[in-house]
Formats: sequence, C-alpha cells, structure tokens
Amino acid sequence: MSHFSGAIFISEPFVSRLASRAPLCVLFFYIFVANFSGADLFVVWRRETPPIHSCCPVKREPRHASLPQHNFSQWPLVYWTSKGGRDGTQDSPKGMNAAVRATVRVGLYTGAKVYFVHEGYQGLVDGGDNIRPATWESVSMMLQLGGTVIGSARCKDFRSREGRMQAACNLVELGITNLCVIGGDGSLTGANEFRTEWSGLLADLVRAGNDEVKSSHLNIVGMVGSIDNDFCGTDMTIGTDSALHRIIEVVDAITTTAQSHQRTFILEVMGRHCGYLALVTALACGADWVFIPEMPPDEGWENHLCRRLTDQRARGSRLNVIIVAEGAISRDGKPITSDQIKKLVTDRLGFDTRTTILGHVQRGGTPSAFDRILGSRMGVEAVMALLEATPDTPACVVSLSGNQAVRLPLMECVQVTKDVTAAMAQGRFEDAIKLRGKSFENNWNTYKQLAHINPPDVKSNINVAIMNIGAPCAGMNAAVRAAVRMGIIQGHNMLAVHDGFDGLAHGQIEPITWTSVSGWTGKGGSMLGTKRTLPAKMLEEISQNIAKHNIHALVIIGGFEAYVGGLELVQAREKYEEMCIPMVVIPATVSNNVPGSDFSIGADTALNTITSTCDRIKQSAAGTKRRVFIVETMGGYCGYLATMAGLAAGADAAYIFEDKFNIKDLEVSSCKNTVSLRLNENCNANYTTDFIFNLYSEEGKGIFDCRKNVLGHMQQGGTPTPFDRNFGTKMGAKSVMWLTEKLKQCYRHGRIFANTPDSACVLGMKKRALTFQPLAELKADTDFEHRIPKTQWWLKIRPIMKILAKYDIKLDTSEHADMEHVLKKRSLLTK
Repeated sequence: MSHFSGAIFISEPFVSRLASRAPLCVLFFYIFVANFSGADLFVVWRRETPPIHSCCPVKREPRHASLPQHNFSQWPLVYWTSKGGRDGTQDSPKGMNAAVRATVRVGLYTGAKVYFVHEGYQGLVDGGDNIRPATWESVSMMLQLGGTVIGSARCKDFRSREGRMQAACNLVELGITNLCVIGGDGSLTGANEFRTEWSGLLADLVRAGNDEVKSSHLNIVGMVGSIDNDFCGTDMTIGTDSALHRIIEVVDAITTTAQSHQRTFILEVMGRHCGYLALVTALACGADWVFIPEMPPDEGWENHLCRRLTDQRARGSRLNVIIVAEGAISRDGKPITSDQIKKLVTDRLGFDTRTTILGHVQRGGTPSAFDRILGSRMGVEAVMALLEATPDTPACVVSLSGNQAVRLPLMECVQVTKDVTAAMAQGRFEDAIKLRGKSFENNWNTYKQLAHINPPDVKSNINVAIMNIGAPCAGMNAAVRAAVRMGIIQGHNMLAVHDGFDGLAHGQIEPITWTSVSGWTGKGGSMLGTKRTLPAKMLEEISQNIAKHNIHALVIIGGFEAYVGGLELVQAREKYEEMCIPMVVIPATVSNNVPGSDFSIGADTALNTITSTCDRIKQSAAGTKRRVFIVETMGGYCGYLATMAGLAAGADAAYIFEDKFNIKDLEVSSCKNTVSLRLNENCNANYTTDFIFNLYSEEGKGIFDCRKNVLGHMQQGGTPTPFDRNFGTKMGAKSVMWLTEKLKQCYRHGRIFANTPDSACVLGMKKRALTFQPLAELKADTDFEHRIPKTQWWLKIRPIMKILAKYDIKLDTSEHADMEHVLKKRSLLTK
C-alpha cells in the first residue's frame, strides 16, 4: 500500500445541506489520498485498501470524461517550455509548472496522448529520451515549484532548416501534430515559423526516404511566460506577478532601513525593453520617481527629479524611493543607469543614497497564487484551442484580458510587440504606451496623476470624506492613500472618517493631508479604523454631521457592509436631504462577495496567505505520510477563496455553498490527497469542522490520521500583495475622478444636490474594465440573506479544479474564447 497524505477543504454551508439530506452512515466514504499539490491517483493503494465503512458505495476506477463533440482517441499533443528565443538567454518564470500540469491533465482528460519535450527546442531537435510520454502522476508536486521541471535550453540548431527538419522527423515518428509552447515572443515566433514550413519539411522527409509521414498540417498554440510582461495582447504574462512579489518584498525591507536613516534608495528591476515591473512597483510602493523605456523623462529631468525629492523631504518624508527599469533611456536614446542617478542625487542634494540591483532574484522563488491560477487557466484554454483548431486556423496565443481568457493570433501579437520597439526607437513614446495595452496605459496614467502633478493653487471648496466599513483587509490603505492624494490634486479638501459609520455618526471626522497617508500603500489592515455597524439606526446623527462638516461627497471602502450601508444611505435620501450627495463604494473584503465587481481589494492577499499555508501543510504531509488535512477558510457563504485556493494549492475538493451537491458527490472514487475547503463564518451548528474532523479521525483508524487547520483572521492580516496595492491605488484614484465629474453635474443653484440612481455607485472590475454601477440597480443581483451576488464569474472555473483533481465530470465548452485581433490597435494609431 502506497504512503499517502492529504488535506480537505470544505465550505461551511456545504455541511448544512448535507445534514438535511444524508443519514450519518453514508457520510463514510473513501478519502482521496495523493500528493497534496498534484492530487495524484494511486490506483494500487485503492485496490489494496478496503472501504472505510461497509455501507459506503465504492466506485471503480473513474474513466476520464470526454468532450461529446470531439473524438480524441490517441490524439497526440506535445508540450515544451522555451525561453529566450531559439538560441537566446533562458528565463523560466514562476507559474510555468502550473501551465504544464494543467495542459497535461486536461489533455489526458480528453483522451489525448501527451508528450513532454525536455530542454526546449534543443530537446525537439535531439529527440530520443528528450520526448517522453507524460502521465497524470508525472505532473504531481509541481504547483509550488518555480522555473520549469521539464527544462529549457538555448538552441542554435533550430535556427537552421536542417535542425527544424530533424525536429519534424522526431514528431512524425511519434505521430505528433499538435504543439503547445510556452515562452516569449522569440520562442513563439520560432514555433510559428516551424508551423509555416511544416508541409515543406514533410516533403523533404519523404524525398529523404521517410515513409512514415502522414500528417500534412501542424497545430500550434502558445502561452506567454515572461517576468517582464513584454508581450502585447495580454494584460499579464505567466511569471510577472511572482516577480512583483519578490520585488515588493525587497522594497518593503529597504523602506524600513531607508526611513530609519533618512536615505534615498534607487532600486533597479528587470525590464530591458518593457517597464511594466518598474511601473507597477512604483505604484505599489508609492515611489517618488520611475524610469521606464516606453516613456523617457522630459529634457531637464535632472532638475525636476532633484526638486521633487527636495519637496518630499520638505513635506516631512524621511526617505525617497526611485525605481529604475534596466532598459531606461533618455529622450535621445542614451541609457539612464542607477549609478548615474545616484551620482546626481548625491552631488546635487547631498542625500545619503544607496543603489540595489535585484537581478535574477526576481525570477526565483515560489509562484504566487495568481500565477498558479493564471497558468492553470491558460493551460486549459490552450488545450481547448488545439482541440478546436483546423488546418486553416492561425497559430494562436492564449492570454488574459481583465479576468477573461482570450485567444489572439500569435503573429499579430508579435507584430504589435515589435511595433512598440519601433515606436520607442522613433521617439513615438505616447504610441508605445498605447501599444502596450490598456492595462499598461491605465497604470501609467494613474502613476502620472499621483506622482507628477502638483496640487492646483485654486481650491475647489469641495469636501470629500473617506471611510472604511466592515472587516479590515490588506489594500484598504492603498485605496485611501490614492483617493486622498487624487482629491488634493483636484483641489478638494479631504476628510478622514474614523471607525466607519459609527465615526460618521459621532463626529470622528478630521482633515487628512498629503503627508498623512505617506507609506500607507504597504500597510495592512485599516489605518482609519473600521467597524461592521450599519447606518440605518444612526441616520439622524449621520445627516447632522454631514451638514456640520459640509461633506459634499463620500468614498466608502469596504465589504458587503459597505455595499448595504451605501444602499441604506441612498434609501434615506427621501427623508434626509443631506444624503443627496454623490457616493462611491469601493469593494474591499477578503470574501470577494460585493455585487458589482469580479474582484475585491484584499482577496488576493488572503488567497496568497491560504496558498502559502497549504504549501507548508504539504511539506508536513509529505514527511509524515498517511495524513489528511482539513483546511477551513473565511468567506461566509461566498466560496471564492475556497475555489481559488483549491486551484492554486492543487486541492482535490473544495466544497462551497454555491455549488449544489447531493450524496453522490461525496462518493470519492479512490484514495487521493484531498484538500477540502470549508468556510467558517456561517457553519451549521451540527456539521462543524470539529464534526468532520472527528468523523475522519474515527473512520480512518488504521488507514490514515486526520488534521485540521482553521486559518481564521490571519487571512485578513499581513502586508498587501502587489496586486492589491496596485488595484487599490487605481480604484481609489478612479473613484475620486468620478466623484469630481459627478459633483459638476450635481451642482444646482449654488449647492450640491444628487438624488439620481447613478449618483451612488459601486466601482468594480467587470470582465475587462473598471465600471461604475448604481447601487440601486445591483439590488436585483444580490442575495441579501447569504451576502453574495446571484451571479459569480468564478463558478465557471470550478470544473477546471475538479478536472485537474481527476473528477469524472464533463467540461462545459459552451462558453469558450473566440479568436480576437490586436492589429486594430496599431491601425488606429497610424490614422
């Protein structure tokens, strides 16, 4: 019998429904036991081990469900990772292994025969043992590993036609006609060239006497793996978020020493041709200046930089942070180096200045939860793209737009990427920013607004109040900081409301200044203080304080309580005229359960906390063997954290309230390593975590032992992730810009009067954009009893998690990513 260890994730309301449907005896089922991260299936163990309880129905080995519209019997697919072009420098971003795992398992799920190509293009040319069949178990224990387990290598041979003909011969011998490649633009361009030459290469093989040639076409799909995020057409490449995690860890460490000694730190990050890492780092840490290749500083930047650093010190700042992309240039194309900037600051200002060049530390370490999920989603979409490909389908790359998986023509993306380089070389820097994509452009505009625009001399006489509502979460302070500074830039007077609606009712309101929020971006929790109290019982006091402090607009940052509280204020407009002011709700909660937004500030930090904890649990499980873990997470009735953590950690099960089930869903097919996520806020009084733990402990005697982990409030704490800092910063800035425009529209007869539905909105991410949706209109999409939206986008990702855990289910392909085009962006710029 094989050794095993495992963990189980269950959602709280899941147990509630179970108690009402099933007698106790049918709760006794097989425990899935396998590798924690990879969810291996050890059939030998299943055959040798008797059922845990005699009344438990036992399934035999599950077969992989096939997609009904395809026949993939012996459908060959080969997968390899290649970085740095066909002979360039290797770069194996974190998250590649998640893509490898997903591609292999979904390929096997469809009935395909899947192969690894080890050592990139070199392995494709050399053939032999470099091209090996991939199995379900061969991609276990991979999710938490950085780099790529199948290797990547430089390859000059593939640049020659002889080398490509040898690679074609190796594929023909194995009957492989579908290729999935992960790499940068050089690697993907090489794959497309290989595809274009395929017919000619086969003809050469026939002339050379190879009689095994049968296929006349080659299908190719690519995934972009690059920490630089330098491939146009996708918002985020695999590995970028993990690199940002490494950078921000260093920035946070540097900030403490810089503040203590009143130093200026210059941090150089990677990005030879793309400034994404530098730009997002600058947003995430509130840097004083950033140098990126897409937008060199104006002439005379040296004076501007010194003046800005001096102004910051004059405002009371004890440190300065300057972020430099390694490819930073001046307007005349000359490099701007960290040493050059250090000499400038030291000679002109006399500041104690230090330089840190991060180098390859940005490429190492454990992948973030975002990269694991991104790699998994892209891997699944890549297989689907290959399954649907025809000889006329162009080579495509699967990428991310907002939170949507999209397919783009590979060579169009490569062309736009080249256009960026050409635009920079020609001095068309505004075009270069636009060609990078909407996400890059939004980041740049937000940075410019917060860092490079001085407050106006003339005040607007508008008072904008900011408050935090509900449970604290990481990223709240970043949103407050951005809102405060954007308001000051617009000429408004910014007011801080402490302790939520309680503070608004009791007059805990005070002015908040530019320097008051210095350093807030990287701080967790809520610096303003927050409470869950709703305003319904304090409307009279709240209206009086709104009038007393002459508040003209309100920014409410928080979770479901912020949403409900905003609704109560809107409903009170009929009785209290003071409530007739523009309001905006910014979702900020680890539960990610606010209607009107696909993402909430704080959820990414909580997700990474859960994922890193599960990685540690896995180490314990691997060492002790024969152990099942039950991990309990937050989220109330919302299963977002459970589902996403299950996907990021390689869980076998994530039971949640939203995913309806019956007793058959509890019939586990074989002994696996199960991670069952359970939400703890609304737990049933009978079927608690303790009950499930005691059940497994009793029934597993002699077979396995059981451990439980209740993560609790640690999910709300910690420093915010780069995503939450960046997301909070953009949301805070955008909210105040919207309020500024809305105040102009609502100015009537010498005063502000806003009573239309669109004057009180939720600002949220919906698919591909930040949008404002009226609170009143969102009521119809809200399940107030369970505090969740009625429609939640992430539920469509749950089948992916189940397939990767070897569940016998059908994959819904009714909604798939169609091929889109990116060259229209280039044509618009040339008009």
